[in-house]
Formats: sequence, structure tokens, C-alpha cells
Amino acid sequence: MTAASRLVLASASPRRLDLLAQIGITPSAVAPADIDESPLKDETPRRLALRLAREKAACAALGHPDAIVLAADTVVAVGRRVLPKAADDAEVAACLRLLSGRAHRVMTGVAVAVPGGRVSARLVETRLIFKRLTEAEISVYVAHGEGIGKAGGYGVQGRAGAFVQALSGSYPAVVGLPLVETVNLLRGAGYAGL
Repeated sequence: MTAASRLVLASASPRRLDLLAQIGITPSAVAPADIDESPLKDETPRRLALRLAREKAACAALGHPDAIVLAADTVVAVGRRVLPKAADDAEVAACLRLLSGRAHRVMTGVAVAVPGGRVSARLVETRLIFKRLTEAEISVYVAHGEGIGKAGGYGVQGRAGAFVQALSGSYPAVVGLPLVETVNLLRGAGYAGL
């Protein structure tokens, strides 16, 4: 199998696999990159999403030097404040309370590494407005466990879709992978599976 036909996805996200499948792409392997995702001092949410996508692609490429590696990272922000990937119910609830009735941005960086080490990346920013949430709605959402491990404590493709009053930008990017930019990067890398 040539590098142009071998694609490694540097993500454990089932949503990213689903999005790739939606456009007819099945990676040869899945190899999540284990990197420190902490923001740097004074790093903007946009720069954070792009840096993490690049670092994940470069890290996974070390283990797969003969393949094209695709990586992505999604950051949810209110102003310059980056919301966490919610680790527990309390963080999910805190994120939803912060997002209730207001606009926020979802930035998804996508990066492709090719054999030889070159990494190309793009950033997609989407603006969302959540309706004002009641404590009961937050409690029900938390009880379903859907927000654990997700940036901003919610998954727009699930129950939280009912919270979105407006979305301006790329829906797939909010789910975790901007498809137009992903295809363009893969084409630029010479990926044969398109």
C-alpha cells in the first residue's frame, strides 16, 4: 500500500470516523495522538485549535512515517475563554450554564501530515447561539451523560442540537471535522482515496 493510499486518523473520536464515512473515506488505521492539550500563556482559542491539530498530526506521523495522517482538534470559546473538554457532570453543567442564552464560537483545526514531515492545516470557526436553558433542561442533559469528554460539555449532533437557536459556519466542524477543508487538505497531500 502506497503512502498516497494509506490514511491514518489521529483521533479516537467516533464522530470524526462517522464524518469521514459520510464522505466515503475509511482510514487504514486509527492512532490517537497523546499530547498535552493545555493552552499556552496568552494563546487565543483560534491558535490553540490550530496548534493542537498540527501537533496531533505531527505526533501520530512519527509512528506512521509512511502514511498520510489526518488530525483535528475542536475548541469551544466564549470570548477568549476556552471551555474544557468536560471531565464530569459538574463540568458539563457549568459549561451549559455559561453557554445558556448567549453566543459562543467553536473553532476546529484540521491538519494533514505527509511522509517527510510537512504538515498543512486549516482552521474553521463557527458561531452558535444557545437558547436560554432552564436548570431542568441542564439536569436532563447532564443525566444522559452525553457531554462528558466533549469540548464545551455538549455534542451538537445529539440532544444539545435542541439548544441551538442559530449556527453560522460549518455544522460538521462543530461535530468535530470540517469536511470541505479536510477534503481539500487530503487532495493537496495526494491522498488517493477520494
